[in-house]
Amino acid sequence: MLKLTARQEQILNLIKDAIENTGFPPTRAEIASALGFRSANAAEEHLQALARKGAIEISPGTSRGIRLREIRPSLFGSRQMALPHPALIQLSLPLVGRVAAGSPILAQEHIESESNYSIDPMLFSSKPDYLLRVRGMSMRDAGILDGDLLAVKKIDHARNGQIVVARLGDDVTVKRYRKTGTLIELLPENPDFEVITLSPEENSFTLEGLVVGLLRSWI
Repeated sequence: MLKLTARQEQILNLIKDAIENTGFPPTRAEIASALGFRSANAAEEHLQALARKGAIEISPGTSRGIRLREIRPSLFGSRQMALPHPALIQLSLPLVGRVAAGSPILAQEHIESESNYSIDPMLFSSKPDYLLRVRGMSMRDAGILDGDLLAVKKIDHARNGQIVVARLGDDVTVKRYRKTGTLIELLPENPDFEVITLSPEENSFTLEGLVVGLLRSWI
C-alpha cells in the first residue's frame, strides 16, 4: 500500500470508526459532512485515491460499498501487503421478503422463492446470516432506501449508534439503536418518522439482528 496523505489517513480512520461503531461504512454524504466538504463528489475523489493506493475497495451499485483491505506484516520486513481477495469463497444467504406479523423473521414462509444468493463475504463488516428486503423510507437519510437489501447478523445485544433489526410485538422494523440507562430508543433517519421509545417495562421488544451491509440494484 502506498503512502497516504494526511487527508486520506483521516478518511480511512473515519471509515474504520464507522465500521467499528455502526457495523458498516459511511456514505459519501456522511464523509463529506464529517470533514466539511462542500459535496459528496469531494469525498468520492478521496475514496478513489484510497482505492488506487490499495487501502480500500469500492463496490459499484451500493451506497455503502466501501470495504477495508486487510493487511499483514511481511515475513521479509516491515512492508505490508494486501491479503488476496477470496474470489472463490462465497456466502449463501437467504433473502427474507415481507415479514408477516408475529412470525419468526427466518420462517420458511417469508423466504422469497429462489432466495439463496451467493455473495462475496468481503462486502460486509462481519459475516451476515440473512438478507432482508427494506420496506419503507424511515432510514432514508442513512442511505437505506425502499427495496434495498440489508445484510443482517443475528444478535441479542447492540451498541449505541448501530442500525438494528428489531421486533416490537407483531412488527419488525429497521432503526438506529440507542439505550440510555434502562430506556431504549429506536431512531429513524427521516424526519417524517417518529422515534420509538421503549420503557423498562416493555416486554415486546426483541433484537433480531445487526445490519452489517447494504446491497442495491444488482440483486
